[in-house]
Amino acid sequence: MPSVAIVGGGHNGLTAAAYLARAGVDVTVLERLHRPGGAAVSAEAFSGLDARLSRYSYLVSLLPERIIRDLGLDVRLARRRYSSYTPVPGTDRGLLVDAGDEAATRASFASIGAAEDADGFAAFTDRTTRLAAALFPTLTEPLPTRAAAQAAAGGASAWAEIVDAPIADAIEAAVRHDLVRGVIATDALIGTFAPLDDPGLEQNRCLLYHVIGGGTGDWDVPIGGMGQVSGGLERAAREAGATILTDVEVVRVTPDGEVSWKEGGRISLGTELTAQFDLVLSAVAPHVLGQLLGDEGPAAWTRPEGAQVKVNMLLERLPRLREGVAPEAAFGGTFHINEGYEQLGAAYREAAAGRIPSPLPCEIYCHSLTDPSILGDDLRASGAQTLTVFGLHAPDRLVTEESNDRMRAELLQAVVASLDSVLAEPVEPLLLTDASGAPAIEARTTLDIEHALGMPGGHIFHGGLSWPWLEEEATSIAEAWGVETPFPRILMAGSGARRGGAVSGLGGHNAAQAALELLRPAL
Repeated sequence: MPSVAIVGGGHNGLTAAAYLARAGVDVTVLERLHRPGGAAVSAEAFSGLDARLSRYSYLVSLLPERIIRDLGLDVRLARRRYSSYTPVPGTDRGLLVDAGDEAATRASFASIGAAEDADGFAAFTDRTTRLAAALFPTLTEPLPTRAAAQAAAGGASAWAEIVDAPIADAIEAAVRHDLVRGVIATDALIGTFAPLDDPGLEQNRCLLYHVIGGGTGDWDVPIGGMGQVSGGLERAAREAGATILTDVEVVRVTPDGEVSWKEGGRISLGTELTAQFDLVLSAVAPHVLGQLLGDEGPAAWTRPEGAQVKVNMLLERLPRLREGVAPEAAFGGTFHINEGYEQLGAAYREAAAGRIPSPLPCEIYCHSLTDPSILGDDLRASGAQTLTVFGLHAPDRLVTEESNDRMRAELLQAVVASLDSVLAEPVEPLLLTDASGAPAIEARTTLDIEHALGMPGGHIFHGGLSWPWLEEEATSIAEAWGVETPFPRILMAGSGARRGGAVSGLGGHNAAQAALELLRPAL
């Protein structure tokens, strides 16, 4: 029986393990933390408060139905009626994009003085949806060539706008109102630190992955929290026969498939164990794999830079807004704060200069509105709600080991100030208190994320995203699936794979398919 080691037990590692074990491969998953799941877990963040928050990753868009079906996962996703709400800074007006009421959406565009942009916004969305419908089905197949992907997308899609020039050009051509431009632009910046006109197009690739999920670009709520996703994958892997070891620290990987690890979760503990495997699948960031390879690690696998601050909070109720829109509608989708087009540009320049942007651009999401099951009975009956804030343009360069505590407090203050600037009442008095009497609010810097999850630089995608196609025909099985490394016996199986990023399982699925092709003679 062929053997495979999977380094990292996040959702991608678990996906790969489930597929391989079901095919008869001897699979060993090596996970540093005390439980598998990585960033795709639920946790009781505030002691004494019965709420299971999706602490790090929180929405699902790129997880294909194929993976759910193949592995028999009990994963249910709820669609949010409202796409987004964006207040106009300094006013009592805001833009509510209501996926269930086109007339109301058009009226909202008119209310902020952007009536002429309603058609442009809808047309841009239609073009990206056409692109999504063409590209999403390819994500679980061998990579198409660029020419084949472009032909499948067709001339009526947003291919040229997203692929051929900085996304700033397409946004400025599509709509004119600064706030409407900002609503489109945020998808290019979540998890990516780049200006919108960057010629390297990293921001374009980020936007592409944010608009192609499910063939529609919708971001859905996992019922029961993100732990339902990773928990289902763990069960599928274990039931298929995979061995999942937790609290182990991988200390070395060699190009010929030898892996060494220590038990106890810390290098200082435990006896070092070494085993030889036919293949090694890396579900950790390329930079981490490079460190495990030592002198063999490619120089190109440098430490990436994440660019966000994450804040979770638990409120006694949703805060009131300055205008008449109901909080349930405003927080029912993605709530954009201080994310106008010019604000995003100014925030990038401030952060690049080493300062926390003021105001800090933020995105807010309320899981409990769509899925109250994450709250205990008492909290649910009381009207309590969760809020998750993703602060943009808070790059890792702002934080050091010595300054992390201070910067965490300053970034939290910046998030609260940004939120308060668009509310009719301050948010802090609405916070519940935990068992110790402390406010139910927490912040996670890029360095906190690195410490907790092993993501270098706090980069939520493990590094810059790649186009989901090849320039030319693949020359190897691993390259065809987008999981190649310079070493034939090591495959990339995490978010650092060509079609990685976000909670999708794609890195794990595609690495497993490549591995099965490579191991077929021994199966």
